Amino acid sequence: MFRYSDGAEIIKDILKNLSSSAGVYRMIGEKDDVLYVGKAKNLRNRVSNYINPSGLNSRIMAMVAATRRMEIVETKTEAEALLLECNLIKSLKPRYNILLRDDKSFPYIHFTAHPSYPQITKFRGAVNNKGQYFGPFASVQAVNHSLTILQRAFLLRPCADTIFKNRTRPCLQYQIKRCSAPCVGYVSEAEYRTQMDQAIRFLKGKSREVQEEFARQMQVYSEAMEYEKAASMRDRIKALTTIQQQQRLAPVGVEDADVIALYREGDKCCVQVFFFRGGQNFGNQPFFPRAASDATEAEILSAFIGQFYQTHAIPKLILTNLILPDADLLEEAFALHADRKVEISAPLRGDKKDIIEQALHNAKQALLARLSEQASTRELLEGVAELFGLDETPERIEVYDNSHISGTHAVGAMIVATPDGFAKKQYRRFNFRSTELTPGDDYAMMREVFTRRFQRLQKEDPDRTQNLWPSLILIDGGVGQLNAVTQIMNDLGVSDLAYVAISKGPDRNAGREWFHRSDKEPFQVEKNHPVLHYLQRLRDEAHRFAIGSHRMKRAKAMHASPLDEISGIGASRKKALLLHFGSAKGVEAASLEELESVQGVSKQIARKIYDHFHSA
Repeated sequence: MFRYSDGAEIIKDILKNLSSSAGVYRMIGEKDDVLYVGKAKNLRNRVSNYINPSGLNSRIMAMVAATRRMEIVETKTEAEALLLECNLIKSLKPRYNILLRDDKSFPYIHFTAHPSYPQITKFRGAVNNKGQYFGPFASVQAVNHSLTILQRAFLLRPCADTIFKNRTRPCLQYQIKRCSAPCVGYVSEAEYRTQMDQAIRFLKGKSREVQEEFARQMQVYSEAMEYEKAASMRDRIKALTTIQQQQRLAPVGVEDADVIALYREGDKCCVQVFFFRGGQNFGNQPFFPRAASDATEAEILSAFIGQFYQTHAIPKLILTNLILPDADLLEEAFALHADRKVEISAPLRGDKKDIIEQALHNAKQALLARLSEQASTRELLEGVAELFGLDETPERIEVYDNSHISGTHAVGAMIVATPDGFAKKQYRRFNFRSTELTPGDDYAMMREVFTRRFQRLQKEDPDRTQNLWPSLILIDGGVGQLNAVTQIMNDLGVSDLAYVAISKGPDRNAGREWFHRSDKEPFQVEKNHPVLHYLQRLRDEAHRFAIGSHRMKRAKAMHASPLDEISGIGASRKKALLLHFGSAKGVEAASLEELESVQGVSKQIARKIYDHFHSA
C-alpha cells in the first residue's frame, strides 16, 4: 500500500535539481505508467505544491502516493508547455488527468490540386494532401448531402484521377446533371475553373453573391432564347437554395467559429461543439470527457479545448459558455499552433450568447440521454450477472467470432461492450498465423485467437490493474468452441474468468439460442426476455464485425497483384507498369528492354521484375 509521505519524499528529492523555467512534468508510477501530466510557468514552484498535504484533496494525495519518479521537459514559454502538455495527455491518457474520450477526425470537403480540373470529394484524416479544404462537418451524412447538392449547383467532377484520365465518354453523373464532363472536353478548363471558384466562394459564405451571378446568367440565356441552358441555371439556383435552407446561418460576427458549451450533472459531463464556417452551420457533435469529481467546470472545459485542437483545425474564434481562467494562455498557444491570431470569448449578451445557450441546451439533452441509456444498460448488465451467476456486474464483456468461406480469408474478431456501450476502439481482428491450421477448422481458429489474446494480457497486464481483462467472455458457437476455449484457458492457467458459448437453436432461429458453460447443463432463456435481446445484440455485433473484417481481407486479396510481391515496386511504379502494359500479365510477358522503357523503372528494377517472373 502506497503512502503519501513516500511519494512526497521522492518529489522533495526531485525539487533539489528542478529549475524555475516553464515546462511539463510527468508523474510516473511503480510500473512506469504515467499517472499525471502537468504544465507549469515555473516548474519548481508548481511541483513544490505536491509536498504540502494541507492544500491537496484525497485524489491528488493518492496520485502523489503512487508516484515513484518524475520526468521533466523544459520549454521556452508557458504556451509551448501547454501545447506539449495537451499532446502528451492525448497520447498517454494518464489516469489522473481530465481526458477527452470518443475523439475522432471529422470529414471535410476537399478540392484536389489537379492542375486543370480539380476533383471535389469528401476527405477524412490528417489534412496533409494539397488542395483546399472546407469544414469540419459534424457527420459523414452532412458532408455527403452537401457534396451532392454542390455537384448539382456547380457541376464539379467527383471521380478519382485514375477514372478521369481513362474515360472516353461521359458517365452517369453527367446524364443526371451533376457533372459538366470535363473528362471528355465538354467544358473548357477556364469554364471549369469558374465553376470551382464559385463553389469555393459559396463555401466561404458568399452565397448571395454567387446566387446573383447565377440569376444574371439565367436571364442572359433566357433573353437569347437558350431555354435549355436557362433551365439548367434555374435548377442550379434551386440547389443553392436547398443547401442554404438546410445549413442555418450563423449569428452576425460568427463567420469561422466553434461554439463550445459544457453541461455537468454530478460527476458526468457533456461538451457540445457547433461548427460554423463561412457563416454557415456545418453541424454539431457531443463529447463526454472523463474528469474527476473535484475538477471545476472551467478546468474540464479548458482541458477539453486544449486536447481537442491538437488534432482538429483551429478556427479564428472559439465561443464558450464559461469564462476560462487560462483563456489568454490558450490563445497564445493556439496562435503558435495555427500561425495566426485566435480569439477565445465567453459572450454575456446578444446573438452570440443566444447560440451558446443553444449549444448548452444540446449538451444537456445529450448528457441526459446518455445517462438514461447507461442506466438502462446497467440494468441489463445486472440481469446478465444474475443469468450467469456472476459475483459482480460485468464492466467489460468480450465477444468472439470467426468468419471465413470454406476456410479461405479466415479472420477472428473480438468486440468489447461496457456500461457505456460498444467500445469500438478496443475491437480487435486476428489474422491466423499458424501454418498447421486446417482451413475451416473453427475450433483451431478459436484456440489460436484465445492463446494470442490472453498470452498478451498476461504479459501486458499481469496484475489486472489496467481494466484490460474481461469480466465475461461470450463465444459465438456451441460445445465444440467452448471446449476449445476451456482447453486453452487451462493451459494458460486462467481459471477465474467466466465464459459462455451461444449457439443458435433449431433452424438457427433467433430467440431459441442455447447457452453453454463448462460447469453447467445447456439452458435457454425466455424468448422475449430483455437480457436475451441484449446478448443477441452483442452476438450480432461480433458477427457483423467478423464478416466485415472477412470481406475486407477478401477484397484486398481480389485486388492483389503479383507486382506486390516484388520489393522496390511501390504504388507509383506499380501504376506506371499497369498503365503501360495494361495488366499484370502484360508485365509478366514483357521483355527486359520493354520494362526498361517504362518511365520511373531503372535498369536495376527492370531486371528485378524480369527475374521475378522468369526465374526457375
